[in-house]
Amino acid sequence: MKANSWWLMITVGLGILLNPLNSSMVSVALPRLQKTYELDYTAVSWIIFSFYIASAIAQPVMGKASDLFGRRSIFLIGLLVAIVSSLAAPLSPSFGWLIVSRIVQSIGTSMMVAVGMAIVRIHITEKQATALSVLSIFLSGAAAIGPFIGGALIQWWDWQAIFVINIPFAAASFGLAWRTLPKDETGKSVANNVSFREWMIRLDATGMLLFSVGLVALLIGLLSCKSSGSFSLLNIVEGLIGLMLLLAFVRHELRTPSPFIPLRMFGQFPAMTWVNVEFMLVNALFYSIFFGLPSYLQTVRHVSEFHTGMLMLSLGSCSLIASPLAGRWIDKSGPKPALLLSAIVMVLGSAWLVTLNESSSLISVCLALAAFGVSNGLNNVGMQAALFQSSPKEIIGVASGLFSTSRYLGTILSSLLIGIVMGGKFSFEGFRVLGIVLTAMSLALVAMNRRGRKSLQRQKSKAHTVQL
Repeated sequence: MKANSWWLMITVGLGILLNPLNSSMVSVALPRLQKTYELDYTAVSWIIFSFYIASAIAQPVMGKASDLFGRRSIFLIGLLVAIVSSLAAPLSPSFGWLIVSRIVQSIGTSMMVAVGMAIVRIHITEKQATALSVLSIFLSGAAAIGPFIGGALIQWWDWQAIFVINIPFAAASFGLAWRTLPKDETGKSVANNVSFREWMIRLDATGMLLFSVGLVALLIGLLSCKSSGSFSLLNIVEGLIGLMLLLAFVRHELRTPSPFIPLRMFGQFPAMTWVNVEFMLVNALFYSIFFGLPSYLQTVRHVSEFHTGMLMLSLGSCSLIASPLAGRWIDKSGPKPALLLSAIVMVLGSAWLVTLNESSSLISVCLALAAFGVSNGLNNVGMQAALFQSSPKEIIGVASGLFSTSRYLGTILSSLLIGIVMGGKFSFEGFRVLGIVLTAMSLALVAMNRRGRKSLQRQKSKAHTVQL
């Protein structure tokens, strides 16, 4: 591979790692933010909700916008937005302003993720698989070491450091991008020929608005009920408004010619639907531990941020080790055995959490983390392979976008689950209840694996009949 190609990969890699790094570092910072702003867990969890809701919307939108304005421009603007938000977050006078900075940060980092892979695919013509695997290391590696970096930074300074650390990465990527990213004049010419109204239609601005406002309103209603401990009329109204807006979103997406989320595909390809549902459930399980365990360790077991980050390394390292091994296994045997083993390991890990007590050693906690790490490594590769099997080649781009949306929805569901189970404060009893819930969800995942395989067989049989 040429030297220019390597510099291009490093440039893109430094940019795209900011999104998983910032989504994972915050897991260790939640107890410190609760103390700083005097909030309960339900309120502070919006630091997670805001990032993933914004990412779920921004990544597909910025992918479309890059066709209009050029991938180089979107990448450079994303880096600038990430730098500005990382400077503004530590200066936030209130938690509300911190959420705003977090949303802006999510949009900026999503701009780079949305176009980074496309830049590499277009401009690196030799050994593309190697190039994409290098970018995957940036993405998965940043997510894996994020809690450790977050814990070390908070121990050394304070929660503000998890935002400031972005600046050198973004600045280095911007300097390299300015010199190495090829110009994309096609995007600019297309943008000049498209009116603002047509651009909004292409991006499905109405669908995005209905989805984001409806989801936020529904979450506020659900979390407010749990936080207050009772159902008030305002809580019910908020939840109903959110539900109505989401139903309106579904109706709109089924009618619009350029949907933000092409819902009709779920009915056309049931096997692909099951893969997305399973992927959403898998991420709900994984991120319930990813975000819930650090808060449990710090608030209930009184473990420091640094040592919490060290313990979380067992999850990330096991995931990184399992991923390449899963790739070799799946190449030989297909995704079914790996996904079944992943579900079983997740059942064992969830059940192990239920057995823990207040005097259990931290090694026991590491065993549960390792189980979820291995399961996550198997799922990252297995679910992607299952998606390729269940999605026709001509729609794989759209299917991949839906796959990413399922990941974000699962992550949002995990934070909602933690908030509902724990309420406003972490406790040992609440964490045990969370373990019981996760065990039940893991058992459901085992059953769903069988249902998904049957749907794939029916879909293949139907496709074969049509060809005949």
